Amino acid sequence: MTKEPVMKKILAVRFRVDWGSACSIGIGKIELLEGISRSGSLSEAARQMRMSYRRAWLLLADLNAGFDRPVAEASTGGRGGGGVVLTPFGERLIAGYRKMEAGLRPLAEACFRDFSRRVVAAPAKTRGAKRPVPVASIRRPALRGKPSARRR
Repeated sequence: MTKEPVMKKILAVRFRVDWGSACSIGIGKIELLEGISRSGSLSEAARQMRMSYRRAWLLLADLNAGFDRPVAEASTGGRGGGGVVLTPFGERLIAGYRKMEAGLRPLAEACFRDFSRRVVAAPAKTRGAKRPVPVASIRRPALRGKPSARRR
């Protein structure tokens, strides 16, 4: 029994840009910055992404610490309620990422054209469901201490 190819395939390119170990930017941080730009609120941007406020705050703090200037600035609460606004640097960071993404898509389509024709539809009952992660691909933290203290 052969599987039927998917008629319409949309290729999505996901990537991350690393500046050594100092800083990295990927789709999650970019979408968080875009959410802040739309809403003016870190908590609202986190809600829209179904992310905890703490996680969003840590990602934003990581971005602000990773560059020599902030990507966003927060104002404390008060009569106006506070909020977060992107800096011009943060806006340029989003634009640069989206420009690279737009440039990579045609390249990926050209490089993977033959493979795209061979993608098959998932069975209806599992379509959209998350697949389990193979155990071998899960990284386990290295145990520290004496060799006798290691688990067997």
